[in-house]
Amino acid sequence: MSEGLVIHQFSVGPLQVNCFLVACRKTHDAMVIDPGDEGSRILTLADKEGLKISKVVNTHCHFDHIGANQQVVAATGASLMAHAADLPLLHNARQHAEAYGMSVVPSPDPDRLLEHGDTFTVGEYTFQVFHVPGHSPGSICLLSDRHLFVGDVLFAGSIGRTDLPGGDFDLLVTGARKHLFCLPDETIVHSGHGPDTTIGQERRHNPFVGDKAWRS
Repeated sequence: MSEGLVIHQFSVGPLQVNCFLVACRKTHDAMVIDPGDEGSRILTLADKEGLKISKVVNTHCHFDHIGANQQVVAATGASLMAHAADLPLLHNARQHAEAYGMSVVPSPDPDRLLEHGDTFTVGEYTFQVFHVPGHSPGSICLLSDRHLFVGDVLFAGSIGRTDLPGGDFDLLVTGARKHLFCLPDETIVHSGHGPDTTIGQERRHNPFVGDKAWRS
């Protein structure tokens, strides 16, 4: 939990996706980022903490990140948000999951389609949207209070896969370096899988997108 935003991070589902329950400490307004599975667990935590979920955001629409969309939205009336370029992934999530021997509950369509440069609020906090395609066509990152939620764009010491349908390594590298690496070094990076990191750490040491790998 941060001193500013309230951030609850926990892994859900068989692929251990990092789901985030993010809230304004003053107003108790909250959003869920990437409810990949275990909707009851998400809802129980929000209830326990006295938080009202008003938004659900998918950083991208691979099946492991959207599996509890329907349950959370139905229970809370939250607005679902994602990028338009990932709508085909959202609509085909069941087939994608079945290809890996898994299943997923179909998601409702988003109430709002986010674009690069958009902003929205959670209580008294404003979140800025960065469109960074490459892992998926519609991958987005969300920034507020020096916390950056990146989905599968960037990991500690790595990046998201770019060999899946719609993936593009060059787009991911270009977008990450242009839109994310201009942020302050101390910006905390919350990834879709694995541990947190910082922009400074990844700029200096990430072997795929860091400065050492892309010095001109």
